[in-house]
Amino acid sequence: MKNGKLQIGIIGCGNIANTKHMPNLAKFPDRVEIVAFCDLVAEKAERARAKFGTPNAQVFTDYHQLLNLDLDAVHVCTPNRSHADITVDALEAGRNVMCEKPMAIDSAGARRMVEAQKRSGKLLTIGYQNRYRKDTMALKKLAETGELGEIYMAKAHALRRRGIPNWGVFTNKYEQGGGPLIDIGTHSLDITLWIMDNYKPVSVVGSTYYKLGRSLAGDEQGTDEHWNPETFEVEDSAFGFVKFENGATVFLESAWALNTTNQKQAMTTVYGTKAGAEMDYPFSGTGTDRRLLVNKIVAGRQTIEELDVTETDTVSSSDLIFSYPGAEQECITWLNALEGKGDLVVYPQQAYVVTQILEAIYRSNETGTIVKL
Repeated sequence: MKNGKLQIGIIGCGNIANTKHMPNLAKFPDRVEIVAFCDLVAEKAERARAKFGTPNAQVFTDYHQLLNLDLDAVHVCTPNRSHADITVDALEAGRNVMCEKPMAIDSAGARRMVEAQKRSGKLLTIGYQNRYRKDTMALKKLAETGELGEIYMAKAHALRRRGIPNWGVFTNKYEQGGGPLIDIGTHSLDITLWIMDNYKPVSVVGSTYYKLGRSLAGDEQGTDEHWNPETFEVEDSAFGFVKFENGATVFLESAWALNTTNQKQAMTTVYGTKAGAEMDYPFSGTGTDRRLLVNKIVAGRQTIEELDVTETDTVSSSDLIFSYPGAEQECITWLNALEGKGDLVVYPQQAYVVTQILEAIYRSNETGTIVKL
């Protein structure tokens, strides 16, 4: 720390850094300073410094040079392929790391990150901000207090009707490792496993589809950029079925483009022996109208109870694509952990299991077999 403030470096100054990480860090100028920015495109790092940096903040195009600075933590906001290498290097350089989701493009990379964290003793967390939403936290509390009983079945929802990202490298399989499964499916699977507190998968079967992404075109995400269907390299939808050591099961559905009437993103439905619960949220809403419905028995009668999970932050529908409910609390939790004032919520060992399952779905589709874990 310097002058009583955490010194932070940003590696990767693209969309996720500019719309989630840096704006939330900037909300706490009394606790943190962003003093270093790195991007392969120097102009991006310069723009980030001008908007979010301290007057003497430094700019780099090589992250190794940034890691030579005396920093309390770095945020890794690069394309998925480089998450593991950068995070491992940062941990070995003695830096605490907030790495954007997914943890890595494969389980081997995620395992290296877990091992590096253990060797270094530094903090490592993954950017699963949806755990911090009010509906997710409320559902987690129901599970922890036993109100749901044993959760033996769940559905992880990550469905868009028409929502292919048309910026960055989202449709580049080499850089991202996949499409909606690894992009948004990872969020819904993370909150599902966390609520179930079940991280012992034993088998996975899955399918991925390349049906609509190569035939659609247009600025369906509300920007002026279009993707080229001829170079669309990733799946447009993916589905998986996971069995766990204790007999529980999870069905995961994910899509950027799907002819469905029901859109659900970063949500879960859980079924327990005492009660069940379902997240609901109108995709075209304002960000404040999330619902959590609990199905339980009250006085001998089946009852549907709706819990108050209204988010305090309002988000206009035009900005919905860049809305990250829970991101501010994620940032607060991270700063508290760096200052020794609290524990992490997202641990690398948990994110590793998420990556294992996602990888197994892709492998099951490639081999046409059940993948044993």
